[in-house]
Order: sequence, then C-alpha cells, then structure tokens
Amino acid sequence: MNLQYPIGKYLPVPFSEELKKERLSNIKALPVLLEYAVSNMDASQLEIPYREGGWNTRQVVHHVSDSHMNALCRLKLTLTEDIPTIKPYDEAKWAETPEYKNLPINISLTLLHTIHAKLYDLFFNLSEEQWKRTYFHPETKKEFDLWYLMGMYSWHGKHHIAHITSLRERMGW
Repeated sequence: MNLQYPIGKYLPVPFSEELKKERLSNIKALPVLLEYAVSNMDASQLEIPYREGGWNTRQVVHHVSDSHMNALCRLKLTLTEDIPTIKPYDEAKWAETPEYKNLPINISLTLLHTIHAKLYDLFFNLSEEQWKRTYFHPETKKEFDLWYLMGMYSWHGKHHIAHITSLRERMGW
C-alpha cells in the first residue's frame, strides 16, 4: 500500500449524474466518517504520524477542516465572481500553527460538520450552467471548474480518512 496515497491520487473524470450522487454522498458523510476514524484514539495515538515524514492524526484532522474551509471559499468565490483567482496557501506551514497543537480535534470536527453542510447544499443546488463556472489557480496557472472542485474535495476527505484508518490497522488499534 502506498502510505502517502492510500486510495491513489485524484484523477478528474467527466461529469455524470451517477458520479455526482456519489460525490455528494461523500461530501455529506465526511464529518461523520472522520469522527468514526478517530473514535477512541487517545492523546498519544493522535501524535503518531500516518507515515514517516507525514503528519500525525491530530494534524490531519485540523488540516482537513482548514482545507475544506478553503474549498468552501473557492466555491463561493467561483459562484459570485467571474473566473476568480483563488488564494493558494502553504498547508505544511498551516499544520505548524499553534492551534494544530493546542486545540482538541473536536474543534475541527465540529467545524467540518458546518462546512460540509454548506458544501453539500451548494453543490446539490448547482445549475447545469454553474457546474461550468471556473476559478484560476495561480500556482498551476490553470482554470478549474466546479465539477473538478467537488471531485477533488470528495476525494480529499476519503484520502485523509484512509491515512488514519490504515495507520490504525497497521498499529492494531
């Protein structure tokens, strides 16, 4: 198993109603599935990296909420502006900010419930035209549409849950 990409890398695929339903389900379920993945982990277990050179579970949980908060902002910007340029951020540096060490993961889990309720409602209610709206990513110098954004964050949640669940399996927790 590839510990860095336990479910593989995100691969964009064309729009389909069936895949839209699956992705919506993933968006809706993520907060509960992440809570389940970390359930009954003690403080020392939360400090163990999922792979050598990787983040620990505490950092992963805080990262998911920060990343998906950015996804919500990108979605809202794309719906309200013409081809907005999104703001990239250094996720590794964010993972070193004080709240990643000081706050319990419940703070980020609670935030994820709110973020995902909004993401789900917005994605669920997009019109056919809105799916085609795009944002510009200055690091890749490419435009991405909202179908790509939804797919990326549907994948992203499952990706990080797999980091935690594969660590638990390897450690016998």
